[in-house]
Amino acid sequence: MKLRKTVFSLLVVLLVAASLFAQGAGETQSRISVQTENASPKYVFMFIGDGMSSPQTNAAQIYNGDNTSGVVELEKLTFTQFPVVGLQYTQDSTSFCPDSASTATSLSSGFKTHSGVIGMGVDKVTAGETIAEKVKEQLGWKVGIISSVTLNHATPAAYYAHIASRNDYFEIGQQMAASGFDYFAGGSLLENEDGSLYEILEDAGYLVTDDRDTILSLNSDSGKVYAVSPNLQDDGAMRYAIDQEAEDLSLADFVRKGIDVLYNETGFFMMCESGKVDWAGHANDAVANMSDTVALDEAVEVALEFAFAHPDETLIIVTGDHETGGMTIGYAATGYNTAFDLLRNQKMSYVAFDELIAAEKEAGTLTFSRLMEMVEDAFGLTAPGTQNDVEALVMNEYEYAKLQKAYEDDRTGNTDGYEESLLYGGYNPISVTLTHIINNKAGIGWTSYAHTGLPVPVYAYGEGAEAFSGSYDNTEVAHKLFALCDVQ
Repeated sequence: MKLRKTVFSLLVVLLVAASLFAQGAGETQSRISVQTENASPKYVFMFIGDGMSSPQTNAAQIYNGDNTSGVVELEKLTFTQFPVVGLQYTQDSTSFCPDSASTATSLSSGFKTHSGVIGMGVDKVTAGETIAEKVKEQLGWKVGIISSVTLNHATPAAYYAHIASRNDYFEIGQQMAASGFDYFAGGSLLENEDGSLYEILEDAGYLVTDDRDTILSLNSDSGKVYAVSPNLQDDGAMRYAIDQEAEDLSLADFVRKGIDVLYNETGFFMMCESGKVDWAGHANDAVANMSDTVALDEAVEVALEFAFAHPDETLIIVTGDHETGGMTIGYAATGYNTAFDLLRNQKMSYVAFDELIAAEKEAGTLTFSRLMEMVEDAFGLTAPGTQNDVEALVMNEYEYAKLQKAYEDDRTGNTDGYEESLLYGGYNPISVTLTHIINNKAGIGWTSYAHTGLPVPVYAYGEGAEAFSGSYDNTEVAHKLFALCDVQ
């Protein structure tokens, strides 16, 4: 795949250079308009990195690249090499720091709404129609929805549901069953005491399975399917990519299997969300964030393989709904330096480390001394004055004092004060302090535990990709898709 990336990069450079030399700016714009008008994709992939903007993508490229002084170089993601790049603004009708419900609604349906509202206008009554619903009803395309988090969560729900509150998970699940979409895959469902959404889906004609062998045997004759990842976290989401084991199914696996289920001569639309990029951003865990950004890129590579086989029929869009965490490459204490290689000493996500802490607490063995053993194993960090093969991983007195405070605050439950809310953001004091320490040492900073107002890049490849160049409101992503797919 690395060779393919290199070849693909060279082709992109040659195409762009040829275009620039062959015509002026006005002629270029005219050519783009003509190509867009004549474009008619019938296989459309929409990839959404929830909480993913330029900081997240470039951090992943730096992490995979070379940080050696004198040879600093990125290892580019596949989708950042797409020939068309645009920029979308993400504000909703209530905030410049919007949520996933409103932004995914803009991306799927083409209008603004309140944070927390899915598929409805600012009146919270008028329901729109999503690109997925339009191509299903008007063109007879098959539709697939994939997410690494729960399938009735905000972003996937915005492609099939219309509801005033993103938290009404049971009603959203009922609308999922009523959608008639052909393929759902990834995380499980958030349920409540109102009934079993899985039974409702089965009654609607869906094969609901979390059996790995059954999922891998799915094909175009399988009918309507909900393929649930066999290995899930307690919250119903897929495990972070950094925590996955060999037998786990990845986003790339679910995209590959989705193509098997959806492929037909008429057309299909597939939306794939990497929702854990957002969750890691909320928790300020850069390594988990970057690993799931890379997992999204690997899923995009599967779609690109399909596009190479169907070059005049396939459109791939990759974007985010908003940025999460205020992630930045650069930290006050490191100046102009970065040391992303230090992050490779982190062996697990904050969630997995939280589970280790919980197990030690239950066993009554979580002393600070025991914690430091766990910290060295999971993060490579050691106390001031200790021997460490990587000197930069020896904590200074300031960092060590922060960890001691986090341990005491966790032990005593002192997490509700103003200072503590800024330090921990509602997460486990110990794990979030550790990710902050190692992130900062590497040269990564965070400003928030919530969403921010950063614009988000849009990467496009294939039939009609030219339509996504320039800067525009996020609602235009949907309208551009409506026009390209010729739906009303």
